[in-house]
Amino acid sequence: MMTGKTSRWAVIAAWIIAAIALTFTLPAVNDRTANNASDLPEDSPSVVADELIKEEFPNFSGIPALLTWHREGGLTEADLAEIQYLSKELTDNPLTQQSFLPPLHEIPLPALKGSVSEDGTTFVQPLFFKENTETEILEKNLESINEAVTERIGTDPFNVPTDSDELSLRVTGPVGISVDATGLFSGADFKLLLATVILVLVVLLLIYRSPLLAIIPLIGVGFAYIVTSPILGFMADHGWITVDSQAISIMTVLLFGAGTDYCLFLISHYRSELRNHESKRKAMIAAFKDSSGAIAMSGLTIVISLLTLLVAKYGAYHRFAVPFSLSILIMMLAALTLVPALLSVFGRASFFPIVPRTTEMEEARAKKKGKAVKKHKEGRIGNWIGHIVTTKPWTVILTCLIIFSVLAGYSSQIKYSYDILSSFPEDMNSREGYSVISDSYSPGELAPATVVVDTDGEEIDLAPALKGMDIVETVADPVTSKSNKDLQSYEVTFNINPYDIEAIDSIPEIRTMAEKELKAANISSVDEKVWVGGQTATQFDKRDTVKSDEFMIIPIIIVLISLLLLAYLRSVTAMVYLMGTVILSFFAAMGLGWIILHYFMGVDAIEGTIPLYSFVFLVALGEDYNIFMVSSIWRKKETMPIKQAIRKGVAETSGVITSAGIILAATFSVLATLPIQVLVQFGLITALGVLMDTFIVRPFLVPAITSLLGRRAFWPGKVTNQEEKEQANY
Repeated sequence: MMTGKTSRWAVIAAWIIAAIALTFTLPAVNDRTANNASDLPEDSPSVVADELIKEEFPNFSGIPALLTWHREGGLTEADLAEIQYLSKELTDNPLTQQSFLPPLHEIPLPALKGSVSEDGTTFVQPLFFKENTETEILEKNLESINEAVTERIGTDPFNVPTDSDELSLRVTGPVGISVDATGLFSGADFKLLLATVILVLVVLLLIYRSPLLAIIPLIGVGFAYIVTSPILGFMADHGWITVDSQAISIMTVLLFGAGTDYCLFLISHYRSELRNHESKRKAMIAAFKDSSGAIAMSGLTIVISLLTLLVAKYGAYHRFAVPFSLSILIMMLAALTLVPALLSVFGRASFFPIVPRTTEMEEARAKKKGKAVKKHKEGRIGNWIGHIVTTKPWTVILTCLIIFSVLAGYSSQIKYSYDILSSFPEDMNSREGYSVISDSYSPGELAPATVVVDTDGEEIDLAPALKGMDIVETVADPVTSKSNKDLQSYEVTFNINPYDIEAIDSIPEIRTMAEKELKAANISSVDEKVWVGGQTATQFDKRDTVKSDEFMIIPIIIVLISLLLLAYLRSVTAMVYLMGTVILSFFAAMGLGWIILHYFMGVDAIEGTIPLYSFVFLVALGEDYNIFMVSSIWRKKETMPIKQAIRKGVAETSGVITSAGIILAATFSVLATLPIQVLVQFGLITALGVLMDTFIVRPFLVPAITSLLGRRAFWPGKVTNQEEKEQANY
């Protein structure tokens, strides 16, 4: 269908019509992102606690913004007067979704001075907004505050350096962090898309030296992106899915990286067949027949792997599933329909100026020009690798295993962090505000924890026990609920960063201590009468949920991909060692990534969600390359001895898989250009894993194992008697 004189144009027209219709009738996914969507299940202890706090202690409900005023030489009375003026202004004219504001303007100036930091340089003014307030509204509110203060004092305090003797203002806490996180992604999609397109275009031009051939894959990927975006926007608009900016950014990279790979595998087969067939149509039919199965299998492997994220309880994982899998599915369809149609239209001209021709065509062309025929040279490197893996398989296998084992060993040393602030650039507003608070107050001021207990009518005071904990800086006086006199809340300020692992680890200790105090007062069912809320408790639940998802999803992915490999290759042996090699490669990539990030880039810990993200991508994409190479060997072993099939398969796929791996690794490395550490870390580790698969696993380790196993590599399938005879003579 994609090669007929009329049908190929029909295929191209269908894609154009679909792209136009969907773009003009459905909303773009970028207009339907929700960056404040919850990541934790509703029954998570911290979520339950925060809901209870919101209902029973309304003055403490909402999302806090910490307005951090600072003057290096010390705040003046005029500065404090400005703070009081802003307090009165926001009280008389509340911002959108504003829920609570301490009435600082009603406090006498001498008393207000008591809340200034001991060094006299800093004052923290809390401002609360209603739960689930859209980040766009919060951002506009902060802009309003900036405009109001700038108009009053004549300078923009948001841009005044925090080490200046002028008055500066930074907004940190959950609101500042949320706004900054969204700001980092605003405009990132376009920049990421542009950088990825340019990078892929340049790499394709360097590899193939054909302008048209560099553009055709981008056309295929571009149409897939244009079609995917409105479909996702439609699904998000109807509440079927929730998408965020981070998911869309990574989806863009994945689509261009994996999508270009699919196009290259088809192009590689087409170029080979053009040397065997004078008819470009027959060449495309032969190329499509050889490559379509591997492309479809590869695409389904990634789609199914990504869909497993739907079972995740952690929201960020769950939100990735549909955008990622749908984009790859549509890209796979484009690679099997649109790209073949485009290649059929352009034919040999696609490869200009290095045009592939049959021997007869080359001879006729040379005769016409009066020149000697140039013989096509097979890849010398691919042939050399094929020779090495078939003649010295044990040497290759042991060398690869030693390298991977050493690198994988470093993965056990990785430290993980759940501190979102560490992902921000150091000059980010909220991070600068946190630094000011840490230097002038207790760092725990950024996000205090709230402990709520049900006293059952008993006289209980948890403050002394809470203050006795090493990690606690201060404990506010208990507050009694207005609707339930048995409920008391305590605001606990840590003496360390509330996002640090040590603070997160203290949440169970705080709960245990509170339960112990209730038991001492002869209160029953204490495990149901203690709640711990706040950002630190949220991070504790995040860590537990992330680890739970890892233990659940990773085995599912391994089983599903194994079943796909078994169905495609019909070999238990091959399935086992193909899965084993990519899993080992994943741990090696994590180890090498940690070496680079920790020892060369000074990173103390990587973001806790990275292992699962990297595993999903590296295992699925790693199997892609294995599938393309092994499928070539499997086809050839039907007509030639096994070792010869391995040599031919490695040589045939060497160039295209290397090109594809370089492009895929390069696209993931684009993420490292964004000013967000979690994406830098994810992009680096994934790119390293892809390169390992490209240059070690696929060309050396897998073929060497296949060569060593011989006929056993196809078990329970059998090599025909004719092939056994040929192998014996080989």
